[in-house]
Amino acid sequence: MTDGPDWQAVIDACWPPARTERAGPWTLRISPGAGGRVNAISGDRDAALHAPATLDRAEAAARANGQRPSFVVWPDQPELDAALAARGYRVEDAVHLYEIAVADVAQGVMPYATAFTIWPPLQIMRDIWAEGGIGPARQAVMARAARPAGILARVDDRAAGVGFVAAHGPVALLSAVEVLARHRRKGVARNILRAAAHWARDQGCTRLALVTTRDNLPANSAYASSGMRNVGGYHYRRHPDPA
Repeated sequence: MTDGPDWQAVIDACWPPARTERAGPWTLRISPGAGGRVNAISGDRDAALHAPATLDRAEAAARANGQRPSFVVWPDQPELDAALAARGYRVEDAVHLYEIAVADVAQGVMPYATAFTIWPPLQIMRDIWAEGGIGPARQAVMARAARPAGILARVDDRAAGVGFVAAHGPVALLSAVEVLARHRRKGVARNILRAAAHWARDQGCTRLALVTTRDNLPANSAYASSGMRNVGGYHYRRHPDPA
């Protein structure tokens, strides 16, 4: 596992599935149509997850819920990773996990009319998310978070981008950042990050984190240039047969 808090617990609290189900040492997340993060299987840290019978149990439970088996694999789980690879599972959606101290970002006050935290989301925010592929099922994930806030960023007095932030303990997790194509390279993502940090500070959080796919080079570059630290990550192993 990467350093710091229980990152899986942070992710589950800030981007929660519709429901979970236990199958032996496994936790199944079940959220039809809401993306991989809330439809993945994770295993208890102290269990021998790579045993064939144990993997069979997870696969059967996923299939019983109409799911293609998909496992979250953290860096300290090499045996699980190897066992899934031997079964033909492919690596998909490897992600980096970034974090920064809230105090390093939430300095001074937000520049006027650049970004606001709003909950529940305005229709324009929902429209921007939908344009970026975050439709109703994924937007419903946000409503399940215990401490949520939407972020609306503006450029030239017009809506330019959105984000979502939620808190778990001392950590706030930023997700669902979408910037309209015509407003990219105008500092919109940076303003969303700053607004998230100000909100996190008001919630008593000390750390701001986010995950982004490793092959999203512009996003990785932007977050690194904003001072965020790469503290590790994880990947998914998905069954080659979706049927």
